[in-house]
Amino acid sequence: MAWMRLDPVTRKRLQRFRQIKRGYGSFIILVAAIVLSVFSPYLAESRALAVWYQGQLYLPTFQFLPMRTFGQKPPPAWDTAEIETEYFRLQREWDAERFLHARARAAAGVDPAALAAVDAKYPNRDNRVFMPLIPWNPYQNDFWSNEILFEIQAALDAGDTARAEFVARRDRLPALADAIHQGTLVALLADPEKSPNGKLAGLAKTGAMPSIAHLGQAPPIAPDLGRAHVLGTDAQGRDVAARLLYGFRISIFFALFLVLTGQVIGTVIGSLQGYLGGRFDMLSQRFIEVLLSIPFLYVVIVLAALFQPSFWMLLAIMAIFQWIGITFFMRTEMYREKTREYCLAARSYGASHWRIVFRHLLPNCLTPLVTFTPFAVVGAIFALTGLDYLGYGLPAPTPSWGEMIDQALQIENRKKLWLILAPFTALTITLVLVVFIGESVREAFDPKRYARYE
Repeated sequence: MAWMRLDPVTRKRLQRFRQIKRGYGSFIILVAAIVLSVFSPYLAESRALAVWYQGQLYLPTFQFLPMRTFGQKPPPAWDTAEIETEYFRLQREWDAERFLHARARAAAGVDPAALAAVDAKYPNRDNRVFMPLIPWNPYQNDFWSNEILFEIQAALDAGDTARAEFVARRDRLPALADAIHQGTLVALLADPEKSPNGKLAGLAKTGAMPSIAHLGQAPPIAPDLGRAHVLGTDAQGRDVAARLLYGFRISIFFALFLVLTGQVIGTVIGSLQGYLGGRFDMLSQRFIEVLLSIPFLYVVIVLAALFQPSFWMLLAIMAIFQWIGITFFMRTEMYREKTREYCLAARSYGASHWRIVFRHLLPNCLTPLVTFTPFAVVGAIFALTGLDYLGYGLPAPTPSWGEMIDQALQIENRKKLWLILAPFTALTITLVLVVFIGESVREAFDPKRYARYE
Protein backbone atom coordinates (compact mmCIF):
# COMPACT_ATOMS: atom_id res chain seq x y z
CA MET A 1 0.00 0.00 0.00
CA ALA A 2 1.35 3.41 -0.98
CA TRP A 3 0.76 5.07 2.38
CA MET A 4 2.90 2.41 4.10
CA ARG A 5 5.95 2.96 1.88
CA LEU A 6 8.93 4.70 3.39
CA ASP A 7 10.82 7.29 1.42
CA PRO A 8 14.53 6.62 0.66
CA VAL A 9 15.81 9.05 3.29
CA THR A 10 13.77 7.42 6.07
CA ARG A 11 14.91 3.97 4.96
CA LYS A 12 18.54 5.09 5.11
CA ARG A 13 18.01 6.48 8.59
CA LEU A 14 16.41 3.28 9.84
CA GLN A 15 19.18 1.22 8.25
CA ARG A 16 21.75 3.40 9.99
CA PHE A 17 19.91 2.92 13.30
CA ARG A 18 20.04 -0.86 12.91
CA GLN A 19 23.78 -0.67 12.29
CA ILE A 20 24.34 0.97 15.67
CA LYS A 21 24.33 -2.24 17.70
CA ARG A 22 24.21 -0.67 21.14
CA GLY A 23 21.14 1.41 20.38
CA TYR A 24 19.37 -1.22 18.31
CA GLY A 25 20.00 -3.91 20.94
CA SER A 26 18.69 -1.59 23.66
CA PHE A 27 15.60 -0.93 21.55
CA ILE A 28 14.92 -4.67 21.20
CA ILE A 29 15.39 -5.23 24.93
CA LEU A 30 13.12 -2.32 25.88
CA VAL A 31 10.39 -3.34 23.44
CA ALA A 32 10.56 -6.92 24.74
CA ALA A 33 10.24 -5.64 28.31
CA ILE A 34 7.23 -3.50 27.36
CA VAL A 35 5.55 -6.44 25.62
CA LEU A 36 6.19 -8.66 28.63
CA SER A 37 4.76 -6.01 30.93
CA VAL A 38 1.57 -5.98 28.85
CA PHE A 39 1.17 -9.66 29.70
CA SER A 40 1.87 -9.10 33.40
CA PRO A 41 -1.33 -10.93 34.46
CA TYR A 42 0.10 -14.07 32.86
CA LEU A 43 3.57 -13.61 34.36
CA ALA A 44 2.80 -12.43 37.90
CA GLU A 45 -0.60 -13.48 39.19
CA SER A 46 -2.02 -15.55 42.06
CA ARG A 47 -4.49 -17.27 39.74
CA ALA A 48 -3.25 -20.38 37.97
CA LEU A 49 -2.82 -20.40 34.22
CA ALA A 50 -4.41 -23.85 34.02
CA VAL A 51 -5.57 -26.64 36.34
CA TRP A 52 -5.84 -30.29 35.34
CA TYR A 53 -8.31 -31.87 37.76
CA GLN A 54 -9.87 -35.34 37.45
CA GLY A 55 -9.35 -35.44 33.71
CA GLN A 56 -10.74 -31.97 33.04
CA LEU A 57 -8.91 -28.76 32.14
CA TYR A 58 -9.79 -25.51 33.91
CA LEU A 59 -8.59 -22.02 32.98
CA PRO A 60 -8.83 -19.90 36.16
CA THR A 61 -7.48 -16.82 34.39
CA PHE A 62 -10.83 -16.44 32.63
CA GLN A 63 -13.23 -17.64 35.33
CA PHE A 64 -13.85 -17.57 39.07
CA LEU A 65 -13.50 -20.99 40.67
CA PRO A 66 -14.34 -21.40 44.39
CA MET A 67 -12.38 -23.69 46.67
CA ARG A 68 -15.05 -26.38 46.57
CA THR A 69 -14.38 -26.88 42.83
CA PHE A 70 -11.15 -28.73 43.64
CA GLY A 71 -12.09 -29.95 47.11
CA GLN A 72 -9.74 -27.49 48.76
CA LYS A 73 -10.31 -26.79 52.45
CA PRO A 74 -10.25 -23.16 53.57
CA PRO A 75 -7.41 -22.03 55.84
CA PRO A 76 -7.94 -21.98 59.62
CA ALA A 77 -10.60 -19.48 60.80
CA TRP A 78 -12.18 -19.32 57.34
CA ASP A 79 -15.82 -20.37 57.56
CA THR A 80 -16.76 -20.55 53.89
CA ALA A 81 -15.71 -22.50 50.85
CA GLU A 82 -17.20 -19.94 48.45
CA ILE A 83 -14.00 -17.93 48.36
CA GLU A 84 -11.71 -18.30 45.36
CA THR A 85 -9.30 -21.18 45.20
CA GLU A 86 -5.86 -20.49 46.61
CA TYR A 87 -3.97 -21.94 43.66
CA PHE A 88 -0.43 -21.64 44.97
CA ARG A 89 -1.39 -23.60 48.10
CA LEU A 90 -3.37 -26.07 46.01
CA GLN A 91 -0.35 -26.72 43.79
CA ARG A 92 1.82 -27.48 46.80
CA GLU A 93 -0.85 -29.64 48.45
CA TRP A 94 -0.99 -31.84 45.37
CA ASP A 95 2.82 -31.93 45.18
CA ALA A 96 2.90 -33.09 48.80
CA GLU A 97 0.29 -35.76 48.01
CA ARG A 98 2.46 -37.08 45.19
CA PHE A 99 5.45 -37.34 47.51
CA LEU A 100 3.48 -39.09 50.24
CA HIS A 101 1.82 -41.37 47.68
CA ALA A 102 5.18 -42.44 46.26
CA ARG A 103 6.55 -43.08 49.76
CA ALA A 104 3.46 -45.05 50.81
CA ARG A 105 3.55 -47.21 47.67
CA ALA A 106 7.22 -47.96 48.27
CA ALA A 107 6.36 -49.07 51.82
CA ALA A 108 3.35 -51.13 50.66
CA GLY A 109 5.50 -53.42 48.55
CA VAL A 110 3.68 -55.56 45.97
CA ASP A 111 0.50 -56.32 47.89
CA PRO A 112 -2.36 -55.32 45.50
CA ALA A 113 -4.78 -54.58 48.34
CA ALA A 114 -2.27 -52.35 50.12
CA LEU A 115 -1.44 -50.54 46.88
CA ALA A 116 -5.13 -49.99 46.14
CA ALA A 117 -5.62 -48.57 49.65
CA VAL A 118 -2.69 -46.19 49.12
CA ASP A 119 -4.10 -45.02 45.78
CA ALA A 120 -7.48 -44.40 47.36
CA LYS A 121 -5.88 -42.38 50.17
CA TYR A 122 -4.26 -39.94 47.74
CA PRO A 123 -6.85 -39.18 45.03
CA ASN A 124 -5.20 -35.93 43.86
CA ARG A 125 -1.83 -37.40 42.93
CA ASP A 126 -2.45 -37.07 39.19
CA ASN A 127 -3.87 -33.54 39.29
CA ARG A 128 -1.73 -30.59 38.22
CA VAL A 129 -1.68 -26.81 38.76
CA PHE A 130 0.27 -24.63 36.33
CA MET A 131 1.17 -21.31 37.94
CA PRO A 132 2.63 -18.17 36.33
CA LEU A 133 6.36 -17.53 36.55
CA ILE A 134 5.71 -15.33 39.62
CA PRO A 135 2.77 -16.93 41.49
CA TRP A 136 1.83 -13.72 43.31
CA ASN A 137 -0.16 -10.69 42.29
CA PRO A 138 1.18 -7.25 43.30
CA TYR A 139 -1.58 -6.66 45.85
CA GLN A 140 -1.44 -10.02 47.62
CA ASN A 141 -0.13 -10.17 51.20
CA ASP A 142 1.90 -13.20 52.24
CA PHE A 143 2.38 -13.60 55.99
CA TRP A 144 3.29 -17.27 55.67
CA SER A 145 6.64 -16.92 57.44
CA ASN A 146 4.89 -15.53 60.49
CA GLU A 147 2.03 -18.06 60.46
CA ILE A 148 3.29 -21.43 59.29
CA LEU A 149 4.89 -22.50 62.57
CA PHE A 150 1.64 -21.81 64.45
CA GLU A 151 -0.32 -23.93 61.95
CA ILE A 152 2.06 -26.86 62.31
CA GLN A 153 2.20 -26.40 66.10
CA ALA A 154 -1.61 -26.53 66.28
CA ALA A 155 -1.60 -29.89 64.47
CA LEU A 156 1.11 -31.22 66.80
CA ASP A 157 -0.77 -30.06 69.90
CA ALA A 158 -3.86 -31.88 68.59
CA GLY A 159 -1.79 -35.06 68.19
CA ASP A 160 -2.26 -35.03 64.40
CA THR A 161 1.32 -35.69 63.32
CA ALA A 162 0.18 -36.75 59.85
CA ARG A 163 -1.38 -33.33 59.29
CA ALA A 164 1.68 -31.58 60.73
CA GLU A 165 3.98 -33.49 58.38
CA PHE A 166 1.72 -32.81 55.42
CA VAL A 167 1.72 -29.05 56.06
CA ALA A 168 5.50 -29.00 56.47
CA ARG A 169 5.90 -31.05 53.29
CA ARG A 170 3.43 -28.82 51.45
CA ASP A 171 5.32 -25.67 52.37
CA ARG A 172 8.73 -27.02 51.37
CA LEU A 173 10.13 -27.59 54.86
CA PRO A 174 11.58 -31.08 54.26
CA ALA A 175 13.87 -31.15 57.31
CA LEU A 176 10.97 -30.35 59.63
CA ALA A 177 8.69 -32.81 57.82
CA ASP A 178 11.29 -35.60 58.13
CA ALA A 179 11.76 -34.82 61.83
CA ILE A 180 8.00 -35.09 62.39
CA HIS A 181 7.76 -38.32 60.38
CA GLN A 182 10.74 -39.95 62.10
CA GLY A 183 9.71 -38.79 65.57
CA THR A 184 12.96 -36.91 66.28
CA LEU A 185 11.15 -33.60 66.67
CA VAL A 186 9.83 -34.60 70.10
CA ALA A 187 13.36 -34.81 71.52
CA LEU A 188 14.30 -31.44 70.04
CA LEU A 189 11.26 -29.72 71.54
CA ALA A 190 11.89 -31.38 74.91
CA ASP A 191 15.42 -29.92 75.14
CA PRO A 192 15.22 -26.50 76.90
CA GLU A 193 18.47 -25.37 75.28
CA LYS A 194 17.09 -25.96 71.80
CA SER A 195 13.51 -24.85 72.44
CA PRO A 196 13.05 -22.89 75.69
CA ASN A 197 9.25 -22.95 75.46
CA GLY A 198 8.93 -26.42 73.97
CA LYS A 199 7.36 -25.03 70.80
CA LEU A 200 8.42 -24.75 67.18
CA ALA A 201 8.71 -20.98 67.57
CA GLY A 202 11.35 -21.50 70.27
CA LEU A 203 13.16 -24.02 68.09
CA ALA A 204 13.26 -21.48 65.25
CA LYS A 205 14.43 -18.68 67.54
CA THR A 206 17.44 -20.61 68.90
CA GLY A 207 18.42 -21.80 65.44
CA ALA A 208 18.70 -25.41 66.59
CA MET A 209 17.02 -26.44 63.34
CA PRO A 210 18.65 -24.16 60.72
CA SER A 211 16.06 -24.88 58.04
CA ILE A 212 13.32 -23.09 60.05
CA ALA A 213 15.49 -20.40 61.67
CA HIS A 214 14.16 -17.79 59.23
CA LEU A 215 10.53 -18.46 60.18
CA GLY A 216 8.43 -16.63 62.71
CA GLN A 217 9.41 -13.24 61.32
CA ALA A 218 7.18 -10.44 60.11
CA PRO A 219 7.65 -8.92 56.63
CA PRO A 220 9.64 -7.72 54.87
CA ILE A 221 11.18 -11.11 54.14
CA ALA A 222 14.42 -11.66 52.24
CA PRO A 223 14.34 -13.44 48.85
CA ASP A 224 13.02 -16.95 49.35
CA LEU A 225 12.97 -19.33 46.39
CA GLY A 226 11.00 -21.85 48.42
CA ARG A 227 8.06 -19.43 48.52
CA ALA A 228 8.77 -18.14 44.98
CA HIS A 229 9.66 -14.68 46.28
CA VAL A 230 12.69 -14.25 44.06
CA LEU A 231 13.17 -10.62 45.18
CA GLY A 232 11.67 -10.96 48.64
CA THR A 233 8.61 -9.21 50.03
CA ASP A 234 7.92 -5.66 51.18
CA ALA A 235 6.69 -4.44 54.55
CA GLN A 236 3.11 -5.55 53.73
CA GLY A 237 4.19 -9.02 52.61
CA ARG A 238 3.67 -8.25 48.91
CA ASP A 239 5.98 -9.81 46.35
CA VAL A 240 8.64 -7.31 45.23
CA ALA A 241 9.15 -8.91 41.81
CA ALA A 242 5.43 -8.71 41.00
CA ARG A 243 5.21 -5.08 42.10
CA LEU A 244 8.37 -4.26 40.17
CA LEU A 245 6.91 -5.75 36.97
CA TYR A 246 3.54 -4.01 37.32
CA GLY A 247 5.31 -0.81 38.38
CA PHE A 248 7.38 -0.91 35.19
CA ARG A 249 4.23 -1.27 33.11
CA ILE A 250 2.62 1.73 34.79
CA SER A 251 5.79 3.84 34.59
CA ILE A 252 6.69 3.12 30.98
CA PHE A 253 3.18 3.59 29.59
CA PHE A 254 2.70 6.73 31.66
CA ALA A 255 5.97 8.09 30.24
CA LEU A 256 5.15 7.06 26.65
CA PHE A 257 1.65 8.57 26.74
CA LEU A 258 2.93 11.75 28.37
CA VAL A 259 5.88 12.24 26.03
CA LEU A 260 3.87 11.37 22.92
CA THR A 261 1.21 13.93 23.86
CA GLY A 262 3.69 16.59 24.90
CA GLN A 263 6.05 16.18 21.95
CA VAL A 264 3.25 16.23 19.38
CA ILE A 265 1.66 19.36 20.84
CA GLY A 266 5.01 21.06 21.38
CA THR A 267 6.23 20.21 17.89
CA VAL A 268 3.11 21.58 16.24
CA ILE A 269 3.05 24.80 18.28
CA GLY A 270 6.81 25.36 18.05
CA SER A 271 6.83 24.75 14.30
CA LEU A 272 3.97 27.19 13.75
CA GLN A 273 5.67 29.77 15.95
CA GLY A 274 8.84 29.61 13.92
CA TYR A 275 7.13 29.50 10.54
CA LEU A 276 4.35 32.04 11.06
CA GLY A 277 6.18 34.38 13.43
CA GLY A 278 4.54 37.75 14.03
CA ARG A 279 1.51 38.05 16.26
CA PHE A 280 0.99 34.31 16.67
CA ASP A 281 4.57 33.90 17.84
CA MET A 282 4.33 36.81 20.27
CA LEU A 283 1.02 35.76 21.84
CA SER A 284 1.96 32.10 22.14
CA GLN A 285 5.29 33.00 23.75
CA ARG A 286 3.55 35.12 26.35
CA PHE A 287 1.18 32.21 27.09
CA ILE A 288 4.15 29.86 27.50
CA GLU A 289 5.82 32.30 29.88
CA VAL A 290 2.67 32.32 32.02
CA LEU A 291 2.70 28.50 32.18
CA LEU A 292 6.39 28.49 33.05
CA SER A 293 5.72 30.74 36.01
CA ILE A 294 3.29 28.22 37.53
CA PRO A 295 5.08 25.82 39.96
CA PHE A 296 4.21 22.35 38.73
CA LEU A 297 4.68 20.60 42.08
CA TYR A 298 2.35 23.02 43.84
CA VAL A 299 -0.34 22.37 41.27
CA VAL A 300 -0.06 18.62 41.86
CA ILE A 301 -0.11 19.06 45.66
CA VAL A 302 -3.23 21.23 45.55
CA LEU A 303 -5.10 18.91 43.19
CA ALA A 304 -4.00 15.83 45.16
CA ALA A 305 -5.47 17.45 48.28
CA LEU A 306 -8.77 18.12 46.51
CA PHE A 307 -9.11 14.95 44.42
CA GLN A 308 -7.96 11.35 44.56
CA PRO A 309 -4.98 11.18 42.18
CA SER A 310 -5.32 8.72 39.31
CA PHE A 311 -3.27 7.65 36.31
CA TRP A 312 -5.19 9.82 33.85
CA MET A 313 -5.44 12.78 36.20
CA LEU A 314 -1.67 12.89 36.70
CA LEU A 315 -1.16 12.39 32.98
CA ALA A 316 -3.42 15.34 32.18
CA ILE A 317 -1.76 17.62 34.73
CA MET A 318 1.75 16.82 33.55
CA ALA A 319 0.76 17.10 29.89
CA ILE A 320 -0.16 20.74 30.50
CA PHE A 321 3.51 21.47 31.16
CA GLN A 322 5.25 18.69 29.20
CA TRP A 323 4.96 20.24 25.73
CA ILE A 324 6.59 23.56 26.58
CA GLY A 325 10.25 22.52 26.46
CA ILE A 326 10.33 21.23 22.89
CA THR A 327 8.62 24.35 21.48
CA PHE A 328 11.72 26.50 21.97
CA PHE A 329 13.90 24.15 19.92
CA MET A 330 11.35 23.55 17.17
CA ARG A 331 10.70 27.30 16.94
CA THR A 332 14.41 27.98 16.47
CA GLU A 333 14.79 25.23 13.89
CA MET A 334 11.83 26.53 11.88
CA TYR A 335 13.17 30.10 11.93
CA ARG A 336 16.38 28.80 10.41
CA GLU A 337 14.94 26.35 7.90
CA LYS A 338 12.23 28.60 6.47
CA THR A 339 14.91 30.86 4.93
CA ARG A 340 16.38 27.99 2.89
CA GLU A 341 16.06 27.93 -0.88
CA TYR A 342 13.95 24.74 -0.95
CA CYS A 343 11.34 26.46 1.27
CA LEU A 344 11.25 29.50 -0.99
CA ALA A 345 10.91 27.21 -3.99
CA ALA A 346 7.96 25.40 -2.38
CA ARG A 347 6.27 28.76 -1.78
CA SER A 348 6.83 29.79 -5.36
CA TYR A 349 5.07 26.64 -6.56
CA GLY A 350 2.03 27.54 -4.45
CA ALA A 351 2.41 24.90 -1.73
CA SER A 352 0.14 25.44 1.27
CA HIS A 353 1.55 26.51 4.61
CA TRP A 354 0.56 23.15 6.10
CA ARG A 355 2.47 21.25 3.40
CA ILE A 356 5.52 23.48 3.68
CA VAL A 357 5.72 23.10 7.44
CA PHE A 358 4.98 19.39 7.82
CA ARG A 359 6.17 18.01 4.49
CA HIS A 360 9.26 20.07 3.71
CA LEU A 361 10.51 21.82 6.85
CA LEU A 362 9.71 19.46 9.71
CA PRO A 363 11.68 16.42 8.37
CA ASN A 364 14.80 18.60 8.46
CA CYS A 365 14.08 19.87 11.98
CA LEU A 366 13.94 16.49 13.72
CA THR A 367 17.34 16.66 15.40
CA PRO A 368 16.16 18.36 18.62
CA LEU A 369 13.00 16.25 18.68
CA VAL A 370 14.75 12.89 18.47
CA THR A 371 17.54 14.11 20.75
CA PHE A 372 15.35 15.27 23.61
CA THR A 373 12.51 12.72 23.38
CA PRO A 374 14.42 9.85 25.07
CA PHE A 375 15.43 12.17 27.90
CA ALA A 376 11.81 13.30 28.15
CA VAL A 377 10.80 9.64 28.60
CA VAL A 378 13.34 9.23 31.38
CA GLY A 379 12.22 12.51 32.93
CA ALA A 380 8.58 11.39 32.87
CA ILE A 381 9.45 8.11 34.60
CA PHE A 382 11.39 9.92 37.28
CA ALA A 383 8.64 12.51 37.67
CA LEU A 384 6.06 9.82 38.38
CA THR A 385 8.50 8.00 40.65
CA GLY A 386 9.21 11.22 42.53
CA LEU A 387 5.53 12.05 42.99
CA ASP A 388 4.84 8.54 44.28
CA TYR A 389 7.79 8.83 46.64
CA LEU A 390 6.43 12.12 48.02
CA GLY A 391 2.95 10.67 48.36
CA TYR A 392 1.31 12.81 45.66
CA GLY A 393 1.31 10.20 42.93
CA LEU A 394 -0.86 7.16 42.31
CA PRO A 395 -2.99 6.04 45.27
CA ALA A 396 -2.02 3.05 47.39
CA PRO A 397 -1.76 0.14 46.89
CA THR A 398 -0.95 0.81 43.21
CA PRO A 399 2.40 -0.82 42.32
CA SER A 400 4.90 2.01 42.05
CA TRP A 401 8.66 2.30 42.01
CA GLY A 402 8.43 5.51 44.03
CA GLU A 403 6.39 3.82 46.75
CA MET A 404 8.92 0.94 46.81
CA ILE A 405 11.79 3.39 47.25
CA ASP A 406 9.87 5.16 50.01
CA GLN A 407 9.46 1.85 51.86
CA ALA A 408 13.13 1.00 51.43
CA LEU A 409 14.21 4.33 52.94
CA GLN A 410 12.14 3.89 56.08
CA ILE A 411 14.40 3.60 59.12
CA GLU A 412 13.23 0.09 59.99
CA ASN A 413 13.84 -1.15 56.41
CA ARG A 414 17.22 0.38 55.61
CA LYS A 415 19.00 -2.91 56.25
CA LYS A 416 16.64 -4.75 53.89
CA LEU A 417 18.84 -4.22 50.84
CA TRP A 418 16.57 -6.06 48.42
CA LEU A 419 13.91 -3.37 48.90
CA ILE A 420 16.14 -0.62 47.50
CA LEU A 421 18.16 -2.67 45.02
CA ALA A 422 15.08 -3.82 43.08
CA PRO A 423 13.60 -0.39 42.12
CA PHE A 424 17.04 1.26 41.88
CA THR A 425 18.29 -1.42 39.46
CA ALA A 426 15.09 -1.19 37.41
CA LEU A 427 15.39 2.60 37.14
CA THR A 428 19.07 2.37 36.21
CA ILE A 429 18.54 -0.25 33.50
CA THR A 430 15.60 1.67 32.06
CA LEU A 431 17.64 4.88 32.03
CA VAL A 432 20.60 3.23 30.30
CA LEU A 433 18.44 1.56 27.65
CA VAL A 434 16.53 4.73 26.80
CA VAL A 435 19.71 6.82 26.66
CA PHE A 436 21.39 4.33 24.34
CA ILE A 437 18.32 4.36 22.10
CA GLY A 438 18.20 8.15 22.08
CA GLU A 439 21.89 8.44 21.31
CA SER A 440 21.58 6.05 18.38
CA VAL A 441 18.40 7.65 17.02
CA ARG A 442 20.01 11.08 17.16
CA GLU A 443 22.97 9.83 15.16
CA ALA A 444 20.82 7.97 12.64
CA PHE A 445 18.46 10.94 12.08
CA ASP A 446 21.20 13.55 11.95
CA PRO A 447 20.25 15.81 9.01
CA LYS A 448 23.93 16.40 8.27
CA ARG A 449 24.16 12.76 7.22
CA TYR A 450 20.76 12.28 5.56
CA ALA A 451 18.83 15.45 4.78
CA ARG A 452 15.85 16.07 2.55
CA TYR A 453 16.01 19.47 0.88
CA GLU A 454 13.23 19.39 -1.66
